[in-house]
Amino acid sequence: MKLFAEMNRVQLRAAAPESLVVLPIGATEQHGPHLPTGTDYFTVESLAREAATQLPPDIPVIVTPALPFGSSHHHFIFGATLSLSTETYFKVLCELLESLVTDGFSRIFLVNGHGGNHELAQLAARDICLRHPVHVAAASYWTAAWNDLIAIDAHRGRRLPGHAGDFETSIMMSLRPDLVPAERPHREGAFESDPAGFHPPCRIERHGSWHEIDGYTDSPDRATAERGASLRAAILAGLVRAFAGFYRS
Repeated sequence: MKLFAEMNRVQLRAAAPESLVVLPIGATEQHGPHLPTGTDYFTVESLAREAATQLPPDIPVIVTPALPFGSSHHHFIFGATLSLSTETYFKVLCELLESLVTDGFSRIFLVNGHGGNHELAQLAARDICLRHPVHVAAASYWTAAWNDLIAIDAHRGRRLPGHAGDFETSIMMSLRPDLVPAERPHREGAFESDPAGFHPPCRIERHGSWHEIDGYTDSPDRATAERGASLRAAILAGLVRAFAGFYRS
């Protein structure tokens, strides 16, 4: 695994035609009263790099710097958010993909760490492939690893992936315990996610829903670092499989 930002132009020019390039995209936004605003950014950057190191040696992979901003306007009611509008964010993704195509890459994987980016990343991948003879994949890390997460019952007792709930809090406790306070919000309930998939048959948006849940899902105080390590291992297995399958397709 190599890092785009550590390579010079000669190295990148030589490596681009045969390499898989991974572009992690995150967000900087409120994550309840307990998690840092960089949760999505920290998580997706770490997962993308670690998954890249676990690829077979015959797959040359380069990981770009992670994009720390996302489509997060729905969190403005809480402040502590840096967001790009839907239109601007879509254009940013398309221009970053165009940059990589111009750099000579023909296999590009967008790996996403923020729910608000999910559909826009997929649309950007589609549009770039309409313009250029390249292969582009787009997946959120939890969808790439969905079956692996279900296999360890990650959907039971929490929203998957939720927002600033047990799932993300556990991951951050295993990744950056120094940024997660011991005292975390509690919420009553027997939480469960549909094991069939991330998206229900019909997407429903309701004005004020984020305010009603105070900007976080399920019960963050149930999170543990041990669970976070288990979740990360399952996610990494899914990402490695997705990267390798895409490269060889």
